[in-house]
Amino acid sequence: MTQQVQDGAELADFGYRQELEHAMYGFDTASSLGEESVNLRRNAPRAILRALIASFVIGGLILLGAMMAVGNINAEELSSAGLQYVVLDVLGNTVGKIFLICVVIAITVCNLAVHTAAIRMMFAMARDNNLPAGSHLARVDPVHKTPVIPAVVIGLLAVIILVVNIRQPQIFTVITSIGIIMIYIAYLLVTAPMLLARMRGQWPREEAHTRGYFSLGRWGFAVNLLAVLWGAGMALNLAWPRQEIYNATEPFHWYLQWGAFLFISIVALGGFAYYWFVQRHRTGVLSDHAWQEQVGESESPATAGVSEPLHG
Repeated sequence: MTQQVQDGAELADFGYRQELEHAMYGFDTASSLGEESVNLRRNAPRAILRALIASFVIGGLILLGAMMAVGNINAEELSSAGLQYVVLDVLGNTVGKIFLICVVIAITVCNLAVHTAAIRMMFAMARDNNLPAGSHLARVDPVHKTPVIPAVVIGLLAVIILVVNIRQPQIFTVITSIGIIMIYIAYLLVTAPMLLARMRGQWPREEAHTRGYFSLGRWGFAVNLLAVLWGAGMALNLAWPRQEIYNATEPFHWYLQWGAFLFISIVALGGFAYYWFVQRHRTGVLSDHAWQEQVGESESPATAGVSEPLHG
């Protein structure tokens, strides 16, 4: 097998793993907006399983069909442009570009859901005074009834990232990979403590508290262990500094090839330092968002509803 085919096959495998993670994160994002779903604790897990199985099968068929349909399996563009090259090669410039425009529209709609989830997350963290300038970020606009500032801030950050990517395809690859890696790390922050709780006998809870909920039963521990191993392995796999992925075209830069490790290390260490030296002394629901209890005779209006910090 030629080097181009090897690179194309590895890129296809890399892209397939990213696609599955996009499906997982996309469903996770959609579920964050579905609190009013009927019998959520019972139906949402089943819906997630159906979505992942469908994504696995359909995504695999798409990649298999693409590799079979491309005119030149040895084309160097397969290792850099991927499915975009296949679409243009098979459908032609006119129909292919129309198809890619439809893909852009679909991705834009998905981005709106992610944007909404990010706004909710920023607002919630600001409301609990866990972000700088929390009082401003947590302010709800009296006219629009929404937190406008988080929407604008997140939108501007997204635009800045897009501007940085102009004529820099390698940076685009690094940024998208970092985003997926950090999603895996976020999942590990759930699956790893849950596995530890299972090993300590603290999970699952008594059946009286969970009757009627979705349960994996005796398979729970094995699935949980597999989730931790898979999450850690995939995070390391995506972050691994492959030259054919992160330095596929010139100019070659070592910091792009090691971009995932550098960015995550900076974020992790910087975030921990900020929390340890600043934030842990301030955490607590802002007074404007605290539960407003009825003011009694012995309680002054000035102290009513003021939330004490959770940490000293």
